[in-house]
Amino acid sequence: MKEGFRQSMAWLHTWSGLLVGWVLFMVFMAGTASYFKDEITFWMKPELHAVAQHAVPPVQAAEGAVAYLQQHGAASPRWFINLPTERQPSTDVLYLAPPAPPSAASAAAGDKPRRRFDRASLDPASGQAISAPRATRGGEFFYRLHFDLHYMPALWARWIVGFCAMFMLVAIFSGIVTHRRIFKDFFTFRPKKGQRSWLDAHNVTAVLALPYHLMITYTGLVTLMFMYMPWGPQVAYKDRGGEQAFFAEAFPGNGGDQFKASGSKVPLAPVAPMLAQASAHWDGAAVGRIVVHQPNDAHAVVSLTRAEGPQLSAEQPTMQFNGATGALIGAFGDVPQPVAQTRGVLYGLHIGRFGNPLVRALFFLSGLAGCLMVATGLLLWAVKERQKFAKTLKQGGRISVGLRLVDGLNVGAVAGLPVAMAAFFWANRLVPVDVAERAAVEIRWFFIVWGATAVLGLLRPTLRMWQAQLAFGALLFVLLPVLNGFTGPAPLTVSLRSGPSTVAGFDLVAMALGLGLASAVWILERKRRKSLVKQATKHAAPVPSAPAAAQPALLTSEQGS
Repeated sequence: MKEGFRQSMAWLHTWSGLLVGWVLFMVFMAGTASYFKDEITFWMKPELHAVAQHAVPPVQAAEGAVAYLQQHGAASPRWFINLPTERQPSTDVLYLAPPAPPSAASAAAGDKPRRRFDRASLDPASGQAISAPRATRGGEFFYRLHFDLHYMPALWARWIVGFCAMFMLVAIFSGIVTHRRIFKDFFTFRPKKGQRSWLDAHNVTAVLALPYHLMITYTGLVTLMFMYMPWGPQVAYKDRGGEQAFFAEAFPGNGGDQFKASGSKVPLAPVAPMLAQASAHWDGAAVGRIVVHQPNDAHAVVSLTRAEGPQLSAEQPTMQFNGATGALIGAFGDVPQPVAQTRGVLYGLHIGRFGNPLVRALFFLSGLAGCLMVATGLLLWAVKERQKFAKTLKQGGRISVGLRLVDGLNVGAVAGLPVAMAAFFWANRLVPVDVAERAAVEIRWFFIVWGATAVLGLLRPTLRMWQAQLAFGALLFVLLPVLNGFTGPAPLTVSLRSGPSTVAGFDLVAMALGLGLASAVWILERKRRKSLVKQATKHAAPVPSAPAAAQPALLTSEQGS
């Protein structure tokens, strides 16, 4: 152990945060954006901006979706229907389509054609498919990115993110122990004090949303607890069917593989009476999702899930009906099992879907505070480490390879990731609508831009590079409303007056983020100019002054970087 318990905690806090800090920054950024993933997806489909300005009864939307699926997916073994909400005004359907005709090469190789899922966005009022909405992952990309990392097997990605989240939890608790004046420091910020200013910024952003940081890190681990710690169900249900028996008991009504077709064709019963019965059972709560297993078969089952509401739990109750007769089969989840209720509440806290727009905005701001906390922690390490090279730098030497690597990774992560996120939105509007695998192309541009900023940061981790990347990100975000005005039917001048309010909100938040990045550029420019004036004064008339190491790392000059 170091000199004492608190000193040991300080060492643990430093290294547990630094080693995984760049991954955590990405997780925080993508996870924060996910609080408004539906709104992001809606903005990225401008073809939907003129749809459903007025609310449509759920029954009308459901009947229109069933009619569409009867026409286009009658042979599919399963239909998925997401009914419109305030956040997502279109009706979204998903069904298993017949396999595409095999190519000559695959036919020659003997490959079996695979069935694929087809999606469609429907106008809830008419039930007709909206003309060619562009293919995009939208906000779902950020949601999946923050725990699946993309371009790698999901299992490995989730283990990596869980490992980093555990380090984050260790860093939070060790930080609490380290800062004996944690609440006093919350009200203390001393600008223009070099390392002291970075430490104050780190403390303020950490304490500002400390309950949120603890909650979001712990609940993030809980959401995947059955993957990280599967031994309890495995042992307890060893002689009762294993983990599958545990999940069937803890989360009844969620399985779909047990519904087998009989081969006897029977028309699907009307869904309107089912929706009315389910809504009455849930005290007037609306249906949010419909799943039809084996449609138009004697063994068809219609599963209705309650729409998300103000309940903390993310686990919503379901009701199942006989698809041939419309008779009720059973209701599940009205009184959930304790394990399901506990996990549902913790998962619900993590994703924040229970909240109204104001609550989700507070979650969003807390997530931004988490991003700043991680970023200032990474920069603070570089500031402190650079002090060891003050004499070397003064004599014209260079910093260590390790510090240069950290400086470069800081540029690529902290400054480069916002640039990549803004580029993702620009690609959504500039990539032609009819490009093959269009959603993948948008994501590819995100990683191309992020990779380019990371390489540039590693090659030249200087103050000028920080300014260039932050300024580029600011420009891209500030101009997003202009881009929307030229490529969509709801420019900001229109959406502010007559809606959709979701589009106006996205444009305003984009402008605010851009102005925030521009403010960072302005602050860095002031520091650069003061540093140049100070150096010129030294050469003109040497006077005693503070060592160069007292200046912010990134950030003193371009010397030694």
